[in-house]
Amino acid sequence: MDLLLIVLPAFLIFGTGFIGQKLLKLNIKSISTMSLYLMLPFLTFDTFYTKELNIEYFYMFLFSLLLVIIIISITNLTGKWMKSDKSELSALQLGTIFPNSGNYGAPVALFAFGSAGFDYAVIIMVIHALLINTIGIFIASYGSGRSTTVKDAFKSVLKMPVIYGVLLGIIFQTAHIELPPTILEGISLVGSASIPTVMLILGMQLAEIKSAKFDLKYVNTVTIIRMILSPIIAVMLVNVMPVNDLIHKVFILLAAMPIAANTTMLAVQFNVKPDLLSFTTLVTTLISLITIPITIFFIR
Repeated sequence: MDLLLIVLPAFLIFGTGFIGQKLLKLNIKSISTMSLYLMLPFLTFDTFYTKELNIEYFYMFLFSLLLVIIIISITNLTGKWMKSDKSELSALQLGTIFPNSGNYGAPVALFAFGSAGFDYAVIIMVIHALLINTIGIFIASYGSGRSTTVKDAFKSVLKMPVIYGVLLGIIFQTAHIELPPTILEGISLVGSASIPTVMLILGMQLAEIKSAKFDLKYVNTVTIIRMILSPIIAVMLVNVMPVNDLIHKVFILLAAMPIAANTTMLAVQFNVKPDLLSFTTLVTTLISLITIPITIFFIR
């Protein structure tokens, strides 16, 4: 019951966003833009400014990339076995590769492991955002038939405001620039507000999902790889990951998260089975109400 209570606060906020969107029909894009451009950079700056830089950051990036490569390989083999076309294969990859570490993972890490676990989750969230805006764009472009160059992908990364929060945080820390406590409190206040905001946004996005008919084999494939195989692979990877035990736990927890909401936006932009991805996002998010407490039970 205690484990379920860790997840329920997140679903309470998701549900608030879901109901609010159904009743009020708010402009999700405006709120999402506010969160991305005005709030999350404060969170990343605060994290990278106040937490001492060390080799663990490199290992978190390296093993996150390795996990992505392994899941891409598994999804490709599965897609070929299912005789999927380009668009279907890209939709499978977008659904299996990227976990919802921002809207969902970081808050649950906070509830499960406290502020220390939350700080590690934010770092991994930034890494996942980088991967989504590079590898994810190439996958979506491949499925749509549109050509995307390395330059295009690099430009998309440069447009991510959270990156500048990271860079400024690292620069200020390494240059030993001390900010007044009142300034830090203001930065922390805005950064902390970004977490419930992105959780509300996820609930609002789920409220916009429309019913449609899908081939269940694709829904089942994405669900199994994202919700079962991904955390199992993460467990195997952390056995050789030379970092502290808390990072191991956060890494596995984020690997067990449902589909990242950002991948749905990529699917819409590149027209890569957006209805299928939206529906599967809803399915995996609902299933996570059961799987996330189980994951936390084993890793704790």
